[in-house]
Amino acid sequence: MNYHDITKQDMLNGDGLRVVLWVAGCNHHCKGCQNPITMDEHGGLPFDKAAENELFEALDKNYISGITFSGGDPLFPANRKEVLRLAKKCKQKFPDKTVWSYTGYLWEEVCDVEGIENLDVLIDGEFKQELNDNNLHWVGSSNQRIIDVKKSLASGEVVLFAELI
Repeated sequence: MNYHDITKQDMLNGDGLRVVLWVAGCNHHCKGCQNPITMDEHGGLPFDKAAENELFEALDKNYISGITFSGGDPLFPANRKEVLRLAKKCKQKFPDKTVWSYTGYLWEEVCDVEGIENLDVLIDGEFKQELNDNNLHWVGSSNQRIIDVKKSLASGEVVLFAELI
């Protein structure tokens, strides 16, 4: 897996002050994408042990609420295994921190991916430029859903993140 950046203090991509890992690779190619440079899975830098250490060092601050995976698409097939491994490791090392991820896939397409249970919140759906609404929190277009992963897995139905309902 390749990545473009690790943002160590972000307030725009999830609840609270977060660390964001910006991965490379996306096959959705949404018109109006805010990060088109991240679409190429071979772009950026290899996510190596030094990058992983940097990521977890940034997470090991008491004022950090958790991690958000963005990009690119963290659930792009070439990224899934590594992103979900990192999500699991985050939950093990920092059980009180939340793990969020963005994806252009719909929940119904990824809800059975091995390791998805290590996410707390999944923002799903492709960005639709014609549905862009800058007044929305944490999403770019009104078709995107902010999903409570644990409750959705338990109920078998999509449950939206409670703080937005």
